[in-house]
Amino acid sequence: MIRKLLLVTAAAAALGACTPREERTATGALIGAGAGALIGGAATGRAGGALAGAAIGGVGGAIIGDATSPRRVCVGRDEWGRRVRYEC
Repeated sequence: MIRKLLLVTAAAAALGACTPREERTATGALIGAGAGALIGGAATGRAGGALAGAAIGGVGGAIIGDATSPRRVCVGRDEWGRRVRYEC
């Protein structure tokens, strides 16, 4: 049951990402949650430890995935013709 739920959650999270930055954040969260669940379950031998590990690993993986995604900077013109830089 838990495996099916994790597979459905992983598929929904992967399909829900629109930009490369969001994809990287979602992938980091999924990898972190999986690793955290394995480590938490192995360390405690209980389902509660696996759930706590998955939650902590998921948050950590999302933060790391977002922090390591490259930032693209585009240059354009505003309504007065001045050059502006923005994240794209």
